Amino acid sequence: MIAIIDYGVGNLFSLKSSFAAIGAEVRVTDDEAEIRSASRIILPGVGAFGDAAAKLHASGLDAPLLDEAAHGKPVMGICLGMQMLFDKSYEYGEHRGLGLLHGEVRPIAEVIPAGLKVPQMGWNALKFRKSCPLFKYIKEGDCVYFVHSFAAMGCEPVVAAVTEYGADLTAVVQKANVMGCQFHPEKSGTVGLSILRAFCELETGSC
Repeated sequence: MIAIIDYGVGNLFSLKSSFAAIGAEVRVTDDEAEIRSASRIILPGVGAFGDAAAKLHASGLDAPLLDEAAHGKPVMGICLGMQMLFDKSYEYGEHRGLGLLHGEVRPIAEVIPAGLKVPQMGWNALKFRKSCPLFKYIKEGDCVYFVHSFAAMGCEPVVAAVTEYGADLTAVVQKANVMGCQFHPEKSGTVGLSILRAFCELETGSC
C-alpha cells in the first residue's frame, strides 16, 4: 500500500486517481500507523513552503516520514513536497525543511533571464543528469507539467533531471530511497503515470 500523507496541503484527489489508474493500492491518510505500515510514501504539497512545513510539523506526521525514510522505505515528494525534502527554503522568509536532501529552495527569478514569466507554468522537457529508478519507463526529452516559482538549488549531487527555462532548473532529485519531482506527475499524462508506475515498483533498500 502507498500512503499519501494528508496534512492539509496537496492535490490529493488527483494523485489518488492517478495511482488508481495504474492499479496501485493507495490510501490518503493522516494516520501514523498507516504511514509506518505502508510500502511507500508520497509527500504532496501545494502553496507556500512555510505554511506547509508548519502544518506538517503540527500534524506530527513528519516524524514517521523521517523514520521510515531512514529505514530505507521509498519516499517521493511532489512539487512543494519535493522542496520540503531539502534543508531550507527562502520563500517569503527563511524556513526549515526536513533535511533529507542537502540544498535550499530559492526563487527561480534569481537565475532565469528577466522577462520570463514567473511562475514557470506548462509543459517542459526533462534533461537527464544521472540514472534514476523513476526513469525506468520514460526517456530524456519527455515533457511533464510544471507550476512553480521556486526551485531547489545548490543540490547538484542529488539532481537526476533538470528542465530548461532560461536556465537549468531542478526537476527530479534522488538520493537512495528519497526522491522528488518538481513537476506534477498526476497532471503529466502518460509520462507522469509511467513515473508513478516506476515508483510503485521500488522496494525498501532497492535504490
